[in-house]
Amino acid sequence: MGKKVLLAGESWSATTMEIKGFNGFFSSKYETGLGWIDKAIEKAGYELVYLPNHEAAENFPFTMEELKEYACVILSDIGADTLLIPPKTFAASMKMPNRCNLLKEYVLQGGGLLMVGGYMTFSGIGGQGKWCHSAVQDVLPVQLYPYDDRMEHCEGVTPKTVKPDHPVMKGIAGEWPEVLGYNKSDLKPEAELVAEICGDPFLAFADYGKGRSGIFSTDCAPHWAPPEFCNWECYDILFKNIIDYLVR
Repeated sequence: MGKKVLLAGESWSATTMEIKGFNGFFSSKYETGLGWIDKAIEKAGYELVYLPNHEAAENFPFTMEELKEYACVILSDIGADTLLIPPKTFAASMKMPNRCNLLKEYVLQGGGLLMVGGYMTFSGIGGQGKWCHSAVQDVLPVQLYPYDDRMEHCEGVTPKTVKPDHPVMKGIAGEWPEVLGYNKSDLKPEAELVAEICGDPFLAFADYGKGRSGIFSTDCAPHWAPPEFCNWECYDILFKNIIDYLVR
């Protein structure tokens, strides 16, 4: 495994209908949550390969050989269905490799895996993330809920470090910036909790087989991660430390 990092998800498209009296029209837009985590990854010395949601459905690796090109895989705001329902399966009923099973085996064989919070990771909005029903759940440091796990905090809440001497916290001083929400989960017995939020896991890790996984239970971009968080002086250091720790 080299120095490449695969980031999957963190994109969306939206359609709006505007009504102006008798008339109406539709408009659409496509956006990504890039601008922060991607720069942090590249600044840390890793080669970033980015697969937005609509590309991940078809182009996320189907083989272990392809997956092992990456030292770390990051899932951010991407639902399990995107990997579990390949276009060829949905459109033509073709049998395809189960990429959630593949991700589990990838970790067991030495890969690094990070799940970042969002409306489609963990269980997400309406429980649509569905990662708790996939093999990926077996190699995460937290137990996910089988229902909507979002904790919305428009007033802002502050994470709290519980292991300041952990390698991931190296070079990070002072208080965390506030976030506006996160995904709730339960820490597994074998996991190490590095930071918590409202008594729930915020940053946690665990070893599985030869590999290691971690969770960061809020977003890496707006809206849960407001500008104050994304522009925090320790943002780049944090994600560098996380990836370095996951890449064994």
